[in-house]
Amino acid sequence: MKILIIEDEPALSKSIGAYLADENYLCEYAGNFGQAIDKITVYDYDCILLDLMLPGGDGLKILEEIKEQNKQDGVIIISAKNSLDDKIKGLQIGADDYLTKPFHLPELAARIYSVIRRKQFGNVNIIELNELKINLLAKTVSVNDNNVVLTKKEFDLLLYFISNKNKVISKSALAEHLSGDVADMFDNYDFIYVHIKNLKKKLTEAGCDNYLKTLYGTGYKWEI
Repeated sequence: MKILIIEDEPALSKSIGAYLADENYLCEYAGNFGQAIDKITVYDYDCILLDLMLPGGDGLKILEEIKEQNKQDGVIIISAKNSLDDKIKGLQIGADDYLTKPFHLPELAARIYSVIRRKQFGNVNIIELNELKINLLAKTVSVNDNNVVLTKKEFDLLLYFISNKNKVISKSALAEHLSGDVADMFDNYDFIYVHIKNLKKKLTEAGCDNYLKTLYGTGYKWEI
């Protein structure tokens, strides 16, 4: 899962990023209005943490831009501004949640999880697809009640495919999801092939049907 932290305080950004990395999130950063606009225009995120007071512009303008682009990224406003008007305006524009500084990092992580679960997985903690069961909280996978041990990348890939089931996903989109903006620097996507090959092998050996289809020259599709 990929998170964009739009925050001009480097120490706070680093603290949030370190905590979320331990929770298996891939974090990217924007420290001012211009960087934030560039990021949201080029990349997609599972959740965006948005500070309202930024060098170069108003955070609410970024939220408006996200909605104008019809992007589906979850947005949590994190701001020292404890104004009821700002909170109401942010939620009216389309923010999914609002958290006032200072806050506890476990609460932030819980809210991120809640937003992603609601937007991508129908507000459930356990996803069941025929013989396949995924526990989002415990980060476990089982096939016919037999546990399947996945790496962090494999688990993330599985969730990404399921949240985009029956859609063709390009190799470049997968690279960006797994590696963020550094994916632009890769000469090839061999690392994607390795992760997908291992994921398919583990699921198949556990007795899972082959839902993950390879579309040669195009990408992949979780077909169900």
